[in-house]
Amino acid sequence: MLSKTMQDAFSEQIRNEFSSAYLYLSMALYFERQSLPGFAKWMRVQFAEEQAHALKMLDYVVDRGETVTLSAIEKPFADFKSATDVFERTLAHERKVTSLIHNLYALAAKENDYASTEMLQWFIKEQVEEEKNASLILDQLKMVGDKGSSLVMLDHRIGKRGE
Repeated sequence: MLSKTMQDAFSEQIRNEFSSAYLYLSMALYFERQSLPGFAKWMRVQFAEEQAHALKMLDYVVDRGETVTLSAIEKPFADFKSATDVFERTLAHERKVTSLIHNLYALAAKENDYASTEMLQWFIKEQVEEEKNASLILDQLKMVGDKGSSLVMLDHRIGKRGE
């Protein structure tokens, strides 16, 4: 059984995960407009991953016999300036999500909700990977710049994600 406090916190984090998915879809559309299909594909994979994260959390709450309350998500940011700008925002966003997951874990620990702390361990590990991937791509973008053949080559390599 989840406390009402935990149910509400999970519902909020589920909203945050869907909001993240929507942001990554916005980023994918930006890259499509910039004729960078590899980056667009990478962001579409992120979009799908964030949806899966939301559903994993949702299923956990349902499996515990509790209720998820869905709420509206905001319109995602879409006024990106460059590929580097997108990945600076991606890294900042992933760091924010990490903080949110840590807060949720801390709440579960405070409530002695051992099942939730165990489940949230997966998300904590996932966030290490998410931040690492965003940071690596950002570093590479800073090396190659936002224009030219090096960006096209990086776009091609990034587009192989999931293959």
